[in-house]
Order: sequence, then C-alpha cells, then structure tokens
Amino acid sequence: MSNQNNHPHWWVYIIECSDSTYYTGITPNIKQRLQKHNAGKGASYTRGRGPVKLVYSEKFLTHLEAAQQECFIKKLTRQQKYDIIKSM
Repeated sequence: MSNQNNHPHWWVYIIECSDSTYYTGITPNIKQRLQKHNAGKGASYTRGRGPVKLVYSEKFLTHLEAAQQECFIKKLTRQQKYDIIKSM
C-alpha cells in the first residue's frame, strides 16, 4: 500500500455519471482516476453508469485536507453539489 504522504497533492472531484447522478471522490492523479471510472474499474457506484465526466475538482496539499473536503461534499444535497459545480 502506498504512503498517502508521498503524493505532492490530492484532488477532490465530482463526476457526473451518464444517469445524471454525481459521484464524489479523492485521488492523487485525477486523469488516471477518470480513466478508471470510464473503464468500469473505478468505484462500484460508477460501474454501469459511464461514461462519466469531470464537473468539479479542487486541489489540496495533504490527504487529510482532501479527505475532509470529500466528506463535506458527500453530505451535501444534490442541489448544493450543483451550486458548487456552477460556482467554478
């Protein structure tokens, strides 16, 4: 297992699935993670809901900060997530 502190930064992201639902995640490599989601090898939630598209991303210096933001976003309503996306 890789050490979470070995990455120079972390991304919190929201993707929109083909069924118009949102998925929020965290990764050190956003491009690679999106490829996995679209290949059906990402999170179980996104399997069968592809293709997905990136609609929001935010960069953090530590895994802890990114994980806290991910947790915050996951608790939001769909409308609140939409508002964050549109504010980009």
